[in-house]
Amino acid sequence: MKELEKRIQADGRVLGKDILKVDSFLNHQIDSQLMQDMGKEFARLFASQGVTKILTVEASGIAPAVMAGLALNVPVVFARKSKSRILTDDAFTADVYSYTKQTTKQIRVDKRFLIGDDRVLLIDDFLANGQALLGLKTIAEQANAGIVGAGIVIEKSFQPGRQNVLDAGLTNIHSLARIAAFEDGQVIFMNEEDEKVDC
Repeated sequence: MKELEKRIQADGRVLGKDILKVDSFLNHQIDSQLMQDMGKEFARLFASQGVTKILTVEASGIAPAVMAGLALNVPVVFARKSKSRILTDDAFTADVYSYTKQTTKQIRVDKRFLIGDDRVLLIDDFLANGQALLGLKTIAEQANAGIVGAGIVIEKSFQPGRQNVLDAGLTNIHSLARIAAFEDGQVIFMNEEDEKVDC
């Protein structure tokens, strides 16, 4: 998605060898118009899949998921990272390790909101090591729901996330921006030929 790539180049900040900060438009301050455009693109990519529900993780996945849900006219469910006193114990759960924060959190979804008849689209803001997607996959499988694929806003293709989730059997992965490398503080995107191998 060229619009997203241009925004990453203009406002993204590369920190070290593997961190990209996009907090000015994606995961702290949100560019609503860009988010709406991304939601429409996810809807276009998965229009033929019969999606009945979108599943994401709080907090950064919520905005793109809601816009995709609006475009597809389906509900959005987000997995909580912390247990609330008002959240029932009757929940699907999965442990997710964060390489950025170096912590493991249990994510939870109330069993009322995912059922076996659902055709679930997973949405997340980043794909780096794949742990969040694998956690969402686990939750959808606990509900016996069908997974139609995964939509990612930004994929760091030089990290093992895509291969990790493919190895776990998750296919039909579409990333709106695929980063090949960070070089001298600049973002290098995968070229169109590389992007054609999208699974």
